[in-house]
Amino acid sequence: MATFDRSDDVRGARFVGADLQGARFTETDLSGVVMRGVEIRDGDIDAPWLSSLRVNGVDVAPYVEAELDRRFPGRELRRASTPGGLREAWAALERTWSATLTRAAALPAGSVDISVDGEWTFAQTLRHLILATNTWLGRGILEQEQPFHPLGLADTGAAEEGLDLTLFATGTPPYEDILKARADHQTMVRDYIAAATFESLQVPRKNPHAPQHPETTLSCLHVILEEEWEHHRYAVRDLDTLEAQS
Repeated sequence: MATFDRSDDVRGARFVGADLQGARFTETDLSGVVMRGVEIRDGDIDAPWLSSLRVNGVDVAPYVEAELDRRFPGRELRRASTPGGLREAWAALERTWSATLTRAAALPAGSVDISVDGEWTFAQTLRHLILATNTWLGRGILEQEQPFHPLGLADTGAAEEGLDLTLFATGTPPYEDILKARADHQTMVRDYIAAATFESLQVPRKNPHAPQHPETTLSCLHVILEEEWEHHRYAVRDLDTLEAQS
């Protein structure tokens, strides 16, 4: 099977009469892709930053967002802009994750370390959210020089962004250790938001991945909320599969 990666430039390519059945596009930029007369039956698109997607002339993005908010109560609060709204948003997230952790605990032993379709395991998802907290609260808001917990998990492009991967644990850490670190990081966010004011939310910050791009305390918190909800959605999707297999 042919594989194309970052070293292959297929921008502007034309696929005419090509058979792409079963093809998988992961972390691929499909912005501006145009499809005409295509057969996309049983297709599965996952686009966490979906701003506009036209299907047969209809922008379906608003419908997708509304349906996700219906499926995940509390998700609609992720763009809260006041201290009170942010506290409510974070409380909703913690309730949601608590129920999901209980669901994962009911699976057969070792299920949290099983990957579904090559995606992160449930345990790895929790580790990545530890990293997200360290990045956007620790580095972005608190401006800590080295905020990273060793149990955090970076994505494949982290080294290219200058993140020192030697800071992190390798292998499969004990799940109990991950749960403790994750709970500690949730508390960090909760405590910070509890003390937030209208003024503190507007304080200028540096984007931890691209310091030349300005952020605010509020926009950094919004990234944390987005990360939490998107990765919760992935986790629930894969728990559905694991439960069906058990």
